[in-house]
Amino acid sequence: MKVMDDSAHQTSAAHKQATHEGHHAHGDHEVVHRGRGGVSWAMAAKATLHCLTGCAIGEILGMVIGTALGWGNVPTMVLAITLAFLFGYSFTLFAVRRAGLDFKTAIKVALAADTVSIAVMELVDNAIIALTPGAMDAHLSDGLFWSALLGGFGIAFLITTPVNKWMIGRGKGHAVVHAYH
Repeated sequence: MKVMDDSAHQTSAAHKQATHEGHHAHGDHEVVHRGRGGVSWAMAAKATLHCLTGCAIGEILGMVIGTALGWGNVPTMVLAITLAFLFGYSFTLFAVRRAGLDFKTAIKVALAADTVSIAVMELVDNAIIALTPGAMDAHLSDGLFWSALLGGFGIAFLITTPVNKWMIGRGKGHAVVHAYH
């Protein structure tokens, strides 16, 4: 019969306590991990801002490329939306790859974490641009173009944040990423 050294047990218990306390340093993450579903607005806003950053980079780049190539509104918008999804996913993909996930798993996590958020954001943002009189025909040097685009991003942020809050509270969306922090 093997007798367990009491110091090993104390070390293990200390490690578990330190790990548990360190986990609390993640602030709002702990609520999602415990499965209570309570998510702060700050956490939802942070997830939305993360998504918005990637979307904005992709969308602006798409608009610049489409305009520089002399494309019409529809192909430029398709490029901008495609790049918004690409950059939005990329931000999460790089973060979870840094956390040690293999590429295939990282892609699955990025798709699960960001698809709804990016889709809502792009739908709202592009609807604002399309519904703003003259914005679709404005050039990159026009204030109307930038005010419609930035205003669209602002409204998209306000609409997408509650969506992300709801999804994270149910273990979906950006909650999927939290397992890899």
